[in-house]
Amino acid sequence: MIPTFHHAEFDLTALVERKGTQTISVCLPARNEERTVGPIIEAVRTQLVERVGLVDELIVIDDHSTDRTADVAGAAGAKVHAAESILPEYGEGHGKGEAMWKSLFVSTGDIVVWCDADVLDFDPRYVVGLVGPLLGHPDLAFVKGFYDRPVAADGTGGGRVTELVARPVISLLFPHLAPIVQPLAGEYAGRRSALEVLPFVQGYGVDLGLLVDVADRFGAEAIGQADLGTRVHRNRPLSELSPQAMSVLQTALRRSGHDLIGESAVLARPGCEPVTIAVAERPALVEVPAYRDRLTA
Repeated sequence: MIPTFHHAEFDLTALVERKGTQTISVCLPARNEERTVGPIIEAVRTQLVERVGLVDELIVIDDHSTDRTADVAGAAGAKVHAAESILPEYGEGHGKGEAMWKSLFVSTGDIVVWCDADVLDFDPRYVVGLVGPLLGHPDLAFVKGFYDRPVAADGTGGGRVTELVARPVISLLFPHLAPIVQPLAGEYAGRRSALEVLPFVQGYGVDLGLLVDVADRFGAEAIGQADLGTRVHRNRPLSELSPQAMSVLQTALRRSGHDLIGESAVLARPGCEPVTIAVAERPALVEVPAYRDRLTA
């Protein structure tokens, strides 16, 4: 049974009291998100750090941006780290999962929250809805967000990779996770004690990979999901979603024991240049010497 919560059921004052000595980090992997990353950081800083003290740390991992993402995020109040500067012995690395793995390394929170950096109508309730279940239910290790994604003005909708790839493969290969409303949602939170023992897929397969791995390691009953209301973000064209879909599919196959392509794959499409997609994984942080050294320092 995967319990469902709603962000509105959590009172901020009560959460801060329940938090006690635990610390909470909010991390955003970001690549070329100068338009949206600033307002997100500012909202969390002013409402959840300064006003009530629920969040202790705000981190942005700049994933090789070519715009002003890093400057904007820093000016808004985040600690900004260039992805290539973290654990360089593992290579520069690109991709969402790589940035998340590195954010877990540089952050210090007992609870780590991840939010996408491309949200147009971000509300701090996302963070509240994700940490609330973890603070109130010690049996939970991981909370996945879900939300309504209204159709954009141009007639396109969201969640296409979820409906066309993730949901079918979950139903076929991981039916115990079928109750998860949005398995590829970018907003979720977990206890460091759970996250640090799990590998991270470098690319877009990280969302599904963590979900499957948490269930395998701790049981599906250790997963909760939170209704975060409504979310609007940039809807990408299908040409940009194909690499994401391929990474999700390979992650699902690998987790089910059918690794078809190793650490990278080439997406070939008529009339388009081939795209190489990294599907390699980073080891659990407890296996990384630098992380173990930090824990014992």
